Amino acid sequence: MKIAVDAMGGDYAPAVVVEGAVWAAREFDVPIILVGDKARIEDELKKHDRQGLPISVLHTSQVVGMEESPGQAIRRKKDSSIKVCFDLVKSGEASAVVSAGNSGAAMAAGIFVLKNLKWVERPAIAVIMPTKKDPVIVLDAGGNVDCKPIHLVQFALMGSVYARYILRKDVPKIGLLSNGEEEGKGNELTRETHEILKDSSFNYLNYVGYVEGRDIFAGDLDVVVCDGFVGNVVLKVTEGVAEAFTSMLKKEIMGSVPAKMGYLLAKGALEKVKKKVDYAEYGGAPLLGLDGIGIISHGASNAKAIKNAIRVAIECTKHKLNRHLLEELEKNQDLQKLCTRTPVGYAEEGT
Repeated sequence: MKIAVDAMGGDYAPAVVVEGAVWAAREFDVPIILVGDKARIEDELKKHDRQGLPISVLHTSQVVGMEESPGQAIRRKKDSSIKVCFDLVKSGEASAVVSAGNSGAAMAAGIFVLKNLKWVERPAIAVIMPTKKDPVIVLDAGGNVDCKPIHLVQFALMGSVYARYILRKDVPKIGLLSNGEEEGKGNELTRETHEILKDSSFNYLNYVGYVEGRDIFAGDLDVVVCDGFVGNVVLKVTEGVAEAFTSMLKKEIMGSVPAKMGYLLAKGALEKVKKKVDYAEYGGAPLLGLDGIGIISHGASNAKAIKNAIRVAIECTKHKLNRHLLEELEKNQDLQKLCTRTPVGYAEEGT
């Protein structure tokens, strides 16, 4: 098993990416290929003790910027670090990709180079979010702004498989995000998807019906399904609320001596909460539905986030996630009948 890491992806690359990769190589003892500008990567590696660590560097001459059009960039920049990472997975030289760079470019490169798993029409970004209890999977978190019911149904299936084999949930509970729990709520997309998911042919999915935004964090669900537009709004609003709450809390604590004393008494509990809501603890979001493992991280990822994104890539590979996805897709003929594209040209085997 080798993990290809886009060393040039992210707001603070290559420094934090190299640091996170060194950390991961030491903690997980897994070979890592750092892909990007060799001179800059080597300069960063000199700052760390890498003796005996299974880290190699593969030079590329191009980088896809955060503001570039994903499709155009992947077509024009064939020697970009993100595309070469996926090339390594395609050739079998790596088992998975980790990138904190342009997420659209990562999605485009994955589809262009690896293709989709058989029967998958749209890969989805699956983010792990904290709740009052165990983490919940929300997908799609931005990969597909415009979706059809078949896409959301496939997201539900892929999210369920991820919850079972990676999060170890025996019977994952799946909810469809809407503006209310009543049958008449939602829009055309959610209503059509709801009718499909509650059909008896999909009983193997533990679908509980419509859920509201507040239900995401209650801890009673394992998978929340939505289109990429809604999912990305949920993700960004959650990040904003967390940042605002943290800022307000710091301001109040520093505002008086009693508040500072109270903080010292509650410091242990607050640190536990901080860790639970820290995106760096979760690492990265898998691109479910590709014929290969791709993990994307937040653009502002620190070294811990990169390290944990590599951990997620290792887990997905070790537990043969794509094989399980393909098995579920293959055995559901009702889902196959809903597909609007034939599987010609799709991948025939999972990784």
